[in-house]
Amino acid sequence: MNLNVVAYVIGWVLQLEAAFMMIPAFVGLYYKEFSVCKVYVCIVTLCLFLGTLVKIGRKGKGELYVREGFASVALSWIVMSMFGALPFVFTKEITSYVNALFETVSGFTTTGISILDEVETLSKASLFWRSFTHWIGGMGVFMLILALLPMLGANSINLMRAESAGPSVDRILPKIRDTAIMIYSLYIGLTVLGTIALLISGMNLFESSTMIFGTVGTGGFSIFNDSAASLTPAQQWIIAIFMTLGAVNYTTYYLLLMGHVKKAFAIEEVRLYFIFIIVSVVLISINITHLYCSMSEVLRHAYFQVSSVITTAGFASTDFNIWPTFSKTVLLVIMLIGGCSGSTAGGFKVSRLIILMKAIKRELQKVIHPNMKKIIYMDNHVLSDETLRSANVFAAVYFLVLLISTVLISIDNFDLMTNFSAVATSVNGVGVAFEKVGFGCNFDIYSSFSKFVLMFDMIAGRLEFFPLLVLFVPSCWKKF
Repeated sequence: MNLNVVAYVIGWVLQLEAAFMMIPAFVGLYYKEFSVCKVYVCIVTLCLFLGTLVKIGRKGKGELYVREGFASVALSWIVMSMFGALPFVFTKEITSYVNALFETVSGFTTTGISILDEVETLSKASLFWRSFTHWIGGMGVFMLILALLPMLGANSINLMRAESAGPSVDRILPKIRDTAIMIYSLYIGLTVLGTIALLISGMNLFESSTMIFGTVGTGGFSIFNDSAASLTPAQQWIIAIFMTLGAVNYTTYYLLLMGHVKKAFAIEEVRLYFIFIIVSVVLISINITHLYCSMSEVLRHAYFQVSSVITTAGFASTDFNIWPTFSKTVLLVIMLIGGCSGSTAGGFKVSRLIILMKAIKRELQKVIHPNMKKIIYMDNHVLSDETLRSANVFAAVYFLVLLISTVLISIDNFDLMTNFSAVATSVNGVGVAFEKVGFGCNFDIYSSFSKFVLMFDMIAGRLEFFPLLVLFVPSCWKKF
């Protein structure tokens, strides 16, 4: 392990976080929250100082190989969360550092679960920072760094691979930086469009921008105590649509912009993603018809909640805890699946599900025809044995983490549905859970130990396990 390279990367992250934190400082200044503004400025200064100190003399001190890339990303997300939690503590809006860290980890990982009872009591600056962490974490801080700065040459793709969601990450354009710029341009474009749509619907600029951060970033932090339940039907439709768009593989948007419409709609993952949404909405609509006054209300709530859960955004337009067991089961299933790879969504990913289904089909065919040689294709490309192996290992780790974490937090003595949904929503970055942590509830009911388990789950799930887990492998730290 080349610690100089790792430290250099962390230094960049701290400096970028300082730049991000200046925005809520200006928000506090605009709303005359001067004491809060001072706190943010002090923490900005601290991040800048430490970031510069860590970087001094370390540029060009080695190559960024896969091991360094994974360790840099995992440690950077931890450090970013630790410093990102400080404003909540020093403004005394969240008195416990563990709770502040939990809220910040939930923000950066776009999970959206909270320990807060009264969100609306936070200052405007902290409300903005809380929602903005979703937008930062949605597409990934390293994706933005690669778009802005030519950090470490060609090997910078190891940072992108460690942070990006999906079974494989490749350049869409020949150069890594061009790929990062293209993806972030699309991300910003969706954010701007969503903000304009909410402005037209009647929200002010602060409300529309903070809500769209959690929508396009598929995070789910709301500036309202009831999430999105008090919004108008038009505003709920806008948020639901942009949540759906946020979880689409961004390669699709690139192909559409380039005029390759046929190629865009031929992507198997995107097609199945929309099929899941349509089928889930139909099934839930039929199941909850008796709970609402009109069919339009039924469809709106069904689509909103399906979009919120499968995209792992985590907003709520109604109390889904009162829905029948069948509807909650459908939500739980699509919560585990998640959205598309190469998007802001969490979860197992539709692409991995397709790969595993095709692998199972091949194995069943081999049982009948042992000598058959079957090649697996996806989007007209041959799936390599490495991709299949990676999907299988990911599935094993995914369910192992779900199982172990559920057992660990059971020490708090809550029912199985509460614990399993808490772990599932943390690992998948969803923000929606059931029973004692369902609609209108929060995660402050858990002990500090359980909160650390869930924080581990949130970061591990966002980074797709391996960048974080590799830190626990002793050989990772050896110098070769």
